Amino acid sequence: MNSTGESAPLIETVAIGKSYGGVVALHDVSTVVKAGQVTCVLGDNGAGKSTLIKILAGVHQHDAGELRLDGESVRLSSPREALDRGIATVYQDLAVVPLMSVWRNFVLGSEPVKSYGPIRLLDRAQGRDITRKALADMGIDIRDMEQPVGTLSGGQRQCVAIARAVHYGAKVLILDEPTAALGVKQAGVVLRYVVQARDRGLGVVLITHNPHHAFPVGDRFLLLKRGGMLGGYEKSEIDLNELTRQMAGGAELEALQHELSRVVTP
Repeated sequence: MNSTGESAPLIETVAIGKSYGGVVALHDVSTVVKAGQVTCVLGDNGAGKSTLIKILAGVHQHDAGELRLDGESVRLSSPREALDRGIATVYQDLAVVPLMSVWRNFVLGSEPVKSYGPIRLLDRAQGRDITRKALADMGIDIRDMEQPVGTLSGGQRQCVAIARAVHYGAKVLILDEPTAALGVKQAGVVLRYVVQARDRGLGVVLITHNPHHAFPVGDRFLLLKRGGMLGGYEKSEIDLNELTRQMAGGAELEALQHELSRVVTP
C-alpha cells in the first residue's frame, strides 16, 4: 500500500533502459500495470516494444532505471522467475505444438499424473477435464479436446493461450501483438477475452501497433518511438483520433505537409 492506501502497481517501470553493446534499444521508459486494468504499449517496428516485453518477461535484464513488482525493486533473472512471480507472456508465435491436441498444449508443463506405486502416468482424462472447464469458464467453445491445436484459427489459439494463463494463476498477462495476423472478426474475439482477463483482476499488457485495437480495451497508453517514450496517457487524457495521429507520426506529417505546401509547381 502507498500513502493514499492504494495497492502498489503489479508492475512499475521507472526510467527503465536497455543497451546492447553501443546500441540503445530502450531508454527512460516509465509506466505502470495495475490489477484489473489494461496497459497498451504502442509503436511501430523498432520502437522498443520487444525489448520492453523481454525485460518484463525475464528474458533480458534492464541496465538502467528500475523495475518494481508489487512495489519491490527487482531484476528478473529468467522467464521462469517471471512466471513464478505471476507474469505470463503470450508471444506472437504462441509457442504451441501444432500437432499436439488442444488439451495437451493446455496442460503442457503442468501435466496431471496418476500413480500406480512407483509408476507415474499422464492422467489424460483429468487433463481433458481441466482444459474443458478452464475454456468454458472463459466462454471459449472448443468441442473436441483431441483436436490438434494447429487446426484452430489464429484467434482461437490466442484465446486458448489467454485462458491457460488465467487458469494457472497469472497476475499479469503480457500479450505480444495478439491481433496482428487476424481479420476483423477474429481480432474482436481476442479483444473480448482480453477484457475478460482484465475483469478477472489481472493486469494486462497489450502490445500492438494498432490504435483501433488498443483504444477500446485500454486504460492507459504508452507510446514508444525509437526506444523512447513518445507519450504516456490515461484514457481520460487522450482520444482515439489523437492516439492515431501520434502513432502515425502526427507532428512529422504536419511538418512534411507544411513543407510540401510551399513547393510551387511550374
